[in-house]
Amino acid sequence: MTQWTRLAAVDELKPGDRKTEFIDDNPVLLVRTDDDYFCVADVCSHDGQPLSDGPISDNHITCTRHGARFDLANGNALCMPATEPIVAYSIQVTDDGILARLATSDDSNSQSNAIPTNDETSVSDHDANPADNSTATPGPPETTPSSESDDASADLDPTAGESGTIDAAVMLEALKEVIDPELMVNIVDLGLIYDVRHDGKDLVSVDMTLTSPACPAGPQLVQQSKMALERLDGITEAQINLVMTPPWTPERMTDDARDNLGIF
Repeated sequence: MTQWTRLAAVDELKPGDRKTEFIDDNPVLLVRTDDDYFCVADVCSHDGQPLSDGPISDNHITCTRHGARFDLANGNALCMPATEPIVAYSIQVTDDGILARLATSDDSNSQSNAIPTNDETSVSDHDANPADNSTATPGPPETTPSSESDDASADLDPTAGESGTIDAAVMLEALKEVIDPELMVNIVDLGLIYDVRHDGKDLVSVDMTLTSPACPAGPQLVQQSKMALERLDGITEAQINLVMTPPWTPERMTDDARDNLGIF
């Protein structure tokens, strides 16, 4: 059976504090939020960088490098560019200190990682089946483009465009030439394009988003999208509107994008 490792004294961390330690030579991050403790691997699954300095909100931690966000309770990746979870550890709060270990079948889902209010110790299984966990990546509101479509471009009208102008299908094909440099998938299949429309005879506008607000490739993708459209006959100017509402979620990706990223 996996042994418990003592990470901190009971009174060592105040609400909002965090501490880096090692379990079996693996770096881990111990976090206290109010009266709850969480322990996850201190390694972003996207690029291997430490998560210890990342901002924490709603029990989610964000990597400062590229904006990947993870659930502290179970390690699930909540947004791109991360597609793989990080390791989450079970927590035990005892009089001797805060203990952690890899989750085992002996750890009960019904137990809590909160500071006990009596002599009982509390154990939490942070590595529970993600399907049983109530924390999930939120999808776009119902009033926004559908996130359940198998094709990211299904929400766009392929016949859009006035007589004598280029329709949306042609513009989407042009935008497929724009490749996310980190994920190596085109921005249409990633579901980053929300709308394409004609604002004039030779002027088009595109509403697009990013996999995360902190995506470092954002300026590059915007510029390449503009250039891809302006290379089309009949378009002299393309205006790219970068929007963050509704937020992007992995459900917007096409099956081709999922296959390329190894998501099944």
